[in-house]
Amino acid sequence: MRATPDLSTTHWRKSSYSGGEQGDECVEVCDDIPGAVPVRDSKNTAGPVLMLDGAAWQSFVDGVKDGRL
Repeated sequence: MRATPDLSTTHWRKSSYSGGEQGDECVEVCDDIPGAVPVRDSKNTAGPVLMLDGAAWQSFVDGVKDGRL
């Protein structure tokens, strides 16, 4: 089992493309964790964090860009 990294001091960022009509349809990601991309809901920053590897994150980004997601 892999240890969960301490995310309490990480810097989260939101995409400049995030938003909807209200601008609240956003996810935040963190670039500070080697080998992983933590993702969270920007409306619930105390909620759960999804830990993705680089390939899974790239697949998600590609799906958003080409309209599959």
